[in-house]
Amino acid sequence: MDTEHHSSRHTVAILSRGDALARRDATATSGRFVDVFEALAAVGVDGRPVIYDESFADDVREQLLAVDGVLVWVNPIQDGRDRARLDALLRDVAAQGVWVSAHPDVILKMGTKEVLYSTRAMGWGSDTALYQTAAAMRAELPARLAAGPRVIKRSRGNGGQGVWKVEQLTGSFLIRVLDATRDAPEELTLNDFLRRCAEYFETGSVIDQAFQPRLTEGVVRCYMAGDRCAGFGHHKVKALVEAPAARSEAGPRLYSSNADPRFQRLRRSMEDEWTPQLTSLLDIAPGDLPAIWDADFMLGPVQADGSDSYVLGEINVSSVHPYPNEAPVEIARRVAERLQLKL
Repeated sequence: MDTEHHSSRHTVAILSRGDALARRDATATSGRFVDVFEALAAVGVDGRPVIYDESFADDVREQLLAVDGVLVWVNPIQDGRDRARLDALLRDVAAQGVWVSAHPDVILKMGTKEVLYSTRAMGWGSDTALYQTAAAMRAELPARLAAGPRVIKRSRGNGGQGVWKVEQLTGSFLIRVLDATRDAPEELTLNDFLRRCAEYFETGSVIDQAFQPRLTEGVVRCYMAGDRCAGFGHHKVKALVEAPAARSEAGPRLYSSNADPRFQRLRRSMEDEWTPQLTSLLDIAPGDLPAIWDADFMLGPVQADGSDSYVLGEINVSSVHPYPNEAPVEIARRVAERLQLKL
């Protein structure tokens, strides 16, 4: 089927979620991906906007079968809808020769919170547990809480949904829990908290990480285009931060290029060590790495030489946006390289 796609230029769809009106009005010169369309054109790739919704999924499928590749920007959970039908569609068109980034199977390997458990022995890892059932969480969480605060995360989600800081209150049967999407903690029994988490096991698992006390110093997001760094974002956060003074310092993410001198050690670690380890450990072909993905890092313990260590908090794959100004050029380079493999 590949031969049907090829003319003098490759064609790539940029797929995002929207309604029928958005589908009708979508162009390559409007919307949030204009910079990507321009970068693709600069490397000889024609970009086509494709708007997805379950109500016209069959029409989208026909659009995707007419291109060489598709870049997907759709959250795992959005407005009460998941990606189940979209992922089935993407697997179908990929099986017929269309390159899909990120492929749903790659997302399952690296884009869920379970990657924190799978890679816990790597240099970015931390004290991490995995609960496959509510019964396992009920049995194992109390002992971990006795050693200090924990962060509980559902395996799939975005925007802080299903992320909690949990700690045992001294001399009490109650625990303090802080929802990452809320401003203030609350106190409740462990059983009440476990009931809140029960639904997470209906569609996945739960990850349990040791809370990182340096969270108040901010989070560094390393943007990757395939196996190359495409820039950084840094910001002070409110999520899971309780101290009013620290919360008052929270602000927007500030973006910088991959040459930012503050993060060159992190860049070297990501490009030369951690990404190769990740692809080997999770059995991902280097060419199948997403055209754009990112890894969020908290600062870990200071090392013996006085330098910072980094602790992985999550990997985002499904819908990475916004990103540094330099990222579209790196995305386009990876796309062009990957499509050359189809010749």
